[in-house]
Amino acid sequence: MAEHHWTGGDLPTFVTHLECSLTGERYPADTLQTLSKAGRPLLVRYDLDGVRRALPREALATRPQTLWRYRELLPVRRPENVVSLGEVMTPLIPLPRIAARLARGGEILVKDEGRLPTGSFKARGLALAVSMAKELGVGTMAMPTNGNAGAAMAAYCSRRSTSARSRCRGRRCCSSTD
Repeated sequence: MAEHHWTGGDLPTFVTHLECSLTGERYPADTLQTLSKAGRPLLVRYDLDGVRRALPREALATRPQTLWRYRELLPVRRPENVVSLGEVMTPLIPLPRIAARLARGGEILVKDEGRLPTGSFKARGLALAVSMAKELGVGTMAMPTNGNAGAAMAAYCSRRSTSARSRCRGRRCCSSTD
């Protein structure tokens, strides 16, 4: 796991539990989940005081400019389960000419997500999803998509050497094992 700059032991994480976005019902974080009993997405909850004590800003500033620099806020606990294609930090680029016309003295910025491995911001979420699937023993992954998410899932599943299937409006869209 050299590209993630972590040596030895489980990755530190301050994820405490998952929580229903509607009812607040708690679910264990290290168990395979889908939606809450209410049919709503589950939100990740953290021990933020623990993060503040364990991770000074100065330490964060010295870490590599990748997604994994935030490992304390990510759910993956074992470094051997990290699936990465090199998720770099993406810059905010000022657009001064457009801002001069539209922002009335303000600033307009655009985030350059094209630098991510799959050319989309979906890379970050799918790096974590595929890593957690590996950690939880999930073999095949499937999802509905309009394109970018399915392509990212296929790329990360391919890196992991596992099967991925996605559907775009009723037809097969992306696959890692065709």
